[in-house]
Amino acid sequence: MSFRGTYTALITPFRDGEIDRTAFQALVERQIEAGVDGIVPVGTTGESPTLRSDEHIEVIKLAIEYAAGRCQVVAGTGANATAEAIELTQAAERAGATGSLQVCPYYNKPSQEGLYQHFKAVADATSLPIMLYSIPGRSVIEISIETAVRLATDCENVTAIKEAGGSVDRVNQLAQALPEDFAILSGDDPLTLPFMACGATGLVSVAANIIPDIMARLVRACLNGSYDEALALQKQYYPLFRGLMSLEVNPVPIKEAVALQGHCTNEIRLPMVPLSEPQRAELTTLLEDFSLL
Repeated sequence: MSFRGTYTALITPFRDGEIDRTAFQALVERQIEAGVDGIVPVGTTGESPTLRSDEHIEVIKLAIEYAAGRCQVVAGTGANATAEAIELTQAAERAGATGSLQVCPYYNKPSQEGLYQHFKAVADATSLPIMLYSIPGRSVIEISIETAVRLATDCENVTAIKEAGGSVDRVNQLAQALPEDFAILSGDDPLTLPFMACGATGLVSVAANIIPDIMARLVRACLNGSYDEALALQKQYYPLFRGLMSLEVNPVPIKEAVALQGHCTNEIRLPMVPLSEPQRAELTTLLEDFSLL
């Protein structure tokens, strides 16, 4: 399996403290109808840090069930404890996931050797294709270029990296150092075009929760070399991309946006809290500006 195209980092809808299966199924269906290549349940946008282990696995199973083989399901199964990451990844593989997203361990700040050993242990414990996830804004450390190359060389199922460090130059460095068939995906909607112009093969998108058709068009345009079309879409939707990431920390704004559209509640788990009334008013105006309400 190759990681290429548009992948939606799904929110996890809640109702009265429980997973809202009806809303989640409808969300998955909208993604598939819009033509995304894959869905990513239980990543950062899916509130993985606040889900119990049984809920974490349940959301993955639901995503697989609802997708019904119509798109890839790249399960967020990373953790800051290697044993937990292995357990979640093996559960996702048994459930029928097509890939695994492995976030850089957070809080405990391992060395690059520790990162290598962590990801290698996970890779050795599964046959799923693995997408590494470097996000230093949340993990404090990043997966170094050298560590990514070691993993690509030593682990045949480590085949991609989601790059969310905000640096176009780092994408250039990754493209220079990694094997030709190793996929680099943007982890930031606003940087989709520049990342793909430098060699990225796709996007893991937050905005696709509400505009999956637009994100799929943008990525396809880049892959097809239609950069005039891609630039037009990037310029048109950049204020929306930026607003969804700057009003409050992800996933608070995107969940509120989906709720404002009437698809779910804005219920989010502590320590995250919903947008304030002024923030909600600002988001409402933004969505209205793009005819999304």
